[in-house]
Amino acid sequence: MSYKTILVHVDHSKHTPQRIRIAAEIALRENAHLTGLAMTGVSRYLLDSMRVPDDGAVLKTHIGYLRKQAEKALEQYEEIVRQMGVPSWERRIVDDEPAGGVSLEARYADLVVLGQTDTSEVLPAMMGDFPEYVVMYSGRPVLIVPYAGNFTQVGRKVMVAWDGSQEASRALDGAMPFLKQADEVRVVVFNAGEQVNMHGEQPGADIALYLTRHGVKVQVMQETTEQDSGNALLSLAADTFADLLVMGCYAHSRFRELLLGGASRTVLESMTLPVLMAH
Repeated sequence: MSYKTILVHVDHSKHTPQRIRIAAEIALRENAHLTGLAMTGVSRYLLDSMRVPDDGAVLKTHIGYLRKQAEKALEQYEEIVRQMGVPSWERRIVDDEPAGGVSLEARYADLVVLGQTDTSEVLPAMMGDFPEYVVMYSGRPVLIVPYAGNFTQVGRKVMVAWDGSQEASRALDGAMPFLKQADEVRVVVFNAGEQVNMHGEQPGADIALYLTRHGVKVQVMQETTEQDSGNALLSLAADTFADLLVMGCYAHSRFRELLLGGASRTVLESMTLPVLMAH
């Protein structure tokens, strides 16, 4: 498996340039097509239901303004990808709010790149649960870039959080192009004795064998911790100088409210390195 189409979310956040650069670097490494996606913020359901009269000048002007703002954000995207020499790319504007629109467009990509929610930034139409919503509803692996920090490389030293779950398996599969090219891959199993039915006699051995057959050089780490697993993961990632964390995202949806598991919530709120998640 390799990434052939990468989708990066583009908006007016001050963190967007780093997100674009990371997506562009992955596209160059994978020889993949890169799509920069900007949303107007107007729900597609609202637009479908509206009948704008001929004299609805105010509404038409406002929608036109939103599209121009989206176009302006994509100008920065285009400048960066041209400077970096990405050979295959496009820019796209979609009339929709970010979470629903990105989730829908993501289904035609192998990897989605977006940013962690920065609560100090106010962006129009951006919901606080944007990253987790896309992870939940896109059906694709999602690379989330923290708003704090400067990440010059992503995917050379990878940490995989493994608990034998479906979510962890999907995240690992979605990260396979990173894992195959990484210099170092550590599979971490926390408190394996509490999940004997998930791990077998030798926790981590089966997944290590699976990865080895894919040509991945892997090291298994069995860790015992009294911390919650989210904080334990972030601490261990810092101690081992990991530049990418791969993990499943555990959540249930109640209309637009997302109820996340403890580790998922902790990592999404406190991440210190890029995180590839899948549900």
